[in-house]
Amino acid sequence: MANSYKHRSGDRKEGRLLRSLPAISKFIPYFLRDRDGAGILYEEDFDVSAADKCLRQERVNGYKNIGFLHFFIAAYIRCLSMLPGLNRFVVGRKIYARDEIDIVLTVKRSETLESSDARVKIRFDASDTIFDVYRKINDKIDEIRTQEVSGSFEDLMESFSRAPRLLIRLGVLVIRVMDYFGWLPQNWIDRSPLHASLLVSDAGTLKTAPSYIQLGTVGTLPVTLSIGPRHHVYEMDKTGLVADTKHIVCKAVIDNRIADARYYSQFLNAMRYIFQHPEILERSPSRVVEDVG
Repeated sequence: MANSYKHRSGDRKEGRLLRSLPAISKFIPYFLRDRDGAGILYEEDFDVSAADKCLRQERVNGYKNIGFLHFFIAAYIRCLSMLPGLNRFVVGRKIYARDEIDIVLTVKRSETLESSDARVKIRFDASDTIFDVYRKINDKIDEIRTQEVSGSFEDLMESFSRAPRLLIRLGVLVIRVMDYFGWLPQNWIDRSPLHASLLVSDAGTLKTAPSYIQLGTVGTLPVTLSIGPRHHVYEMDKTGLVADTKHIVCKAVIDNRIADARYYSQFLNAMRYIFQHPEILERSPSRVVEDVG
């Protein structure tokens, strides 16, 4: 929402209550009570030939290691700037519009194979270009790899996991209740990978097929995305000749309660268009659309 918006009664720390939705949309969270039960599975095969050519040129221009992870995130953010409905979340049987775009991804703590993984949450703006995305991701990776003091969300969970099982179950119950009523502290929300706009897994770097990632029943995560490796597909072009095209298969799990099928189709069509016209991501959008009131 625009910076001029002031939170009202019923809003949450991380978002505002959507009060003008149709009545049927407001009742769906009562019929589909948990996030996993409301999750729909979707698989898409993107033609990334034009994007691949664009990324190769950017690497020549000095953007070292810029790749499809950066492109997918930048494309997703650009679609949110036009169709912000996928940046909603459901908590306490109510639908909210998230104030920020927070994306979670997994990075290595160091460049060695033996290093542990860390899930990091990065905040983006709806007007970010692919160059902004590249810079913010690299800055966060550098921060993770150079920090000498522990204190990440994983470190907190590691300490908590040493407690007796009964105490862990009680602690999780307390967290769920606090999250339901919006009582979690802002510091927790800012660090939690379960409170974000999108979770991305880049299976392509491991040369493995993408898999569906569950949304979970705790937190506010509405979408997970797994990106597969690039592969070649031979297709007939407009001239009737066989062309070698490059494709990437993605698998997503989406909270079915935040929007309808028509909205998802519009979002997907926008993603397809960006992959065919990757130069769009090199400049900021002329307008950022706000979610409904």
